[in-house]
Amino acid sequence: QVQLTESGGGLVRPGGSLRLSCTAPGPSFRTYSMGWFRQAPGKEREFVAALSWDALSIYYAASAKDRFAISRDNDKNMLYLQMNMLKPEDTAIYYCAADTGRGSMSERDYEYWGQGTQVTVSS
Repeated sequence: QVQLTESGGGLVRPGGSLRLSCTAPGPSFRTYSMGWFRQAPGKEREFVAALSWDALSIYYAASAKDRFAISRDNDKNMLYLQMNMLKPEDTAIYYCAADTGRGSMSERDYEYWGQGTQVTVSS
């Protein structure tokens, strides 16, 4: 069992930036590929970004490419999502998730999920 905890959400103006973090205790963190997903009100959860356990494979949704950057620090058991040039349509609950494979854009491949952190982009 992997307990994931997200942080870093909040209220930001359009064009602003936020960095989300996700952590999990224990040495197994470095063996998991990790992903970020989000769910906006009234919509289904959607993929945002993912990277493999060794950070050699990285995937982005079209909506995130060129604005968001996913990274990890396995020594600190941390996963990050740097979000720049935020738009109102980025408003959602953001979830991190862990996958025992090479990383995936499908939420069905992820075994463990955090509780989420709210991101609101509004003027």
